[in-house]
Amino acid sequence: MTLDELPIGKTAVITKVGGEGALRCRFLDMGLIPKTKVVVQKVAPMGDPIELHIRGYELTIRKEDAARIEVEAKEEDE
Repeated sequence: MTLDELPIGKTAVITKVGGEGALRCRFLDMGLIPKTKVVVQKVAPMGDPIELHIRGYELTIRKEDAARIEVEAKEEDE
């Protein structure tokens, strides 16, 4: 599953960061690193952008960029 498919309020762990060159470096610089927990907080009314809670702060990214980040949904009791 990719980050843009994750439902609001659901927790997931990043498994793979896509993109190439400067785009991938930008993702990593923003804290979108494999094995990091991420929660979708809000989605704009038209579906773009998406607000995430990651590493103790809020991050807003475009849906197109979120589609390049693969995640694995976590169970609620973990």
